[in-house]
Amino acid sequence: MIQQSESAERIRELLTRNLQEVFGEADENRRRAALEELWAADGVLHVPPGSVVGHEAISKVAGDLRATHPNFVYTPSGKPQVVQNAGRFAWGSGPRGEAPAYTGWDVAIVRDGKIAALYVFLDETSGEFHRVTAQS
Repeated sequence: MIQQSESAERIRELLTRNLQEVFGEADENRRRAALEELWAADGVLHVPPGSVVGHEAISKVAGDLRATHPNFVYTPSGKPQVVQNAGRFAWGSGPRGEAPAYTGWDVAIVRDGKIAALYVFLDETSGEFHRVTAQS
């Protein structure tokens, strides 16, 4: 039997905080502080246009995304689910109080209590998926 080395609570915390404090954060200094706390230094972010490695690159992707949607908020869709050292978390993004303009899933692989890899899946039915994939 494989023993789980990562706490399910920690994985849920990482997914929840990453959504709000990294991708939902407009202030670069607060976003960078959250990255230091939540992500491994060599963490890899996989998004539809490609992959980036490290805090600086992840902060840039999150900041650039935030700048294109400054009035959007991330709203969880349910609670994070955890299996071994991985977790997934569904969310929507759009103006506060309105239906999400796009939806997706974050799937995280956790190592030593930090996000080692995050895979972002945009739902094909959302407009953002079609905009991003058309540019690829």
